[in-house]
Amino acid sequence: MMRVFLVDDHELFLTGVRTELANHVDVVGWASDVDEAIGAIRDLRPEVVLVDVHMPGGGGLAVIKNISEDDTDVRFLALSVSDKAEDVIAMIRAGARGYVTKSISPADLVDAIARIANGDAVFSPRLAGFVLDAFAESAPTVSDPELDQLTTREREVLRQIARGYTYKQVASRLSISVKTVETHVSAVLRKLQLSSRYELARWASDRRIV
Repeated sequence: MMRVFLVDDHELFLTGVRTELANHVDVVGWASDVDEAIGAIRDLRPEVVLVDVHMPGGGGLAVIKNISEDDTDVRFLALSVSDKAEDVIAMIRAGARGYVTKSISPADLVDAIARIANGDAVFSPRLAGFVLDAFAESAPTVSDPELDQLTTREREVLRQIARGYTYKQVASRLSISVKTVETHVSAVLRKLQLSSRYELARWASDRRIV
């Protein structure tokens, strides 16, 4: 059974999560403040720590950074009410392997813990987009004559299509009309001399710009 530790400054929430997880994982301990959490995690060495983001004393960032200094195999899954991009990116940069919101179902939370324990990264689709965007923006710029033909908006549409979103979903995510998405996709296909959105997705994947 996976050994799990819980960190959250709301006692009622801790009690609820412990109850939901009781038959699926071994909850070896829990803490409601940063210092208590750091000490207990060092002593108990759980496989996975569910950690809240915003808590007094530095929050989940302080917990992850302190434990990471010990070079342990402990893996962190952020569990928060916040779905702000800056919170997601900060936790991932600190060392969390995943980030889910507290609206997650108990079954999905158990699945997320198992995946984190196995070394996977776990995010809801919306939060995964934040991470992809952040790392895409920080990646070194490499000159690509084909890519350089595209406008900034065409690149945004290309990235969304390559991630598998429908035209309607792309329109919603970029706050533009479906017709405008179709126009941008047509322009991208013409400039790159591709014939379908599937070729476009493969082209983007080959260049790791999704």
